[in-house]
Amino acid sequence: MRFLIVIGLLIISNIIMTFAWYWHLKSGNTHFPIWKLILISWSIALFEYTFAVPANHFGAAWNIKPFQLKIIQEVITLLVFTVFAITYLKQDFSWNYVYSFLFILGAVYFAFKK
Repeated sequence: MRFLIVIGLLIISNIIMTFAWYWHLKSGNTHFPIWKLILISWSIALFEYTFAVPANHFGAAWNIKPFQLKIIQEVITLLVFTVFAITYLKQDFSWNYVYSFLFILGAVYFAFKK
């Protein structure tokens, strides 16, 4: 159950951060001056820390090693970004991305292998 809490917090933090970093790439949002993009993105990202910090704190307290936490976070980041890019940015997903993600999942396997 504790592992699922960490995963849930990381998923929420990654959804917020992905939106903060990439929302302006959607067609029609490119007219903003860069300083406004930065302020808007920072305003969104501020909330990300309220989920990322507890996820890492609890994960470490519950014996998930920092390297394992980081690898979990990276996989979640890729999954969240994939959904975001396909649904919000309307990007195509191709087989080379699938192969790349499979190699990253291999890294997860080795990170947790005893």
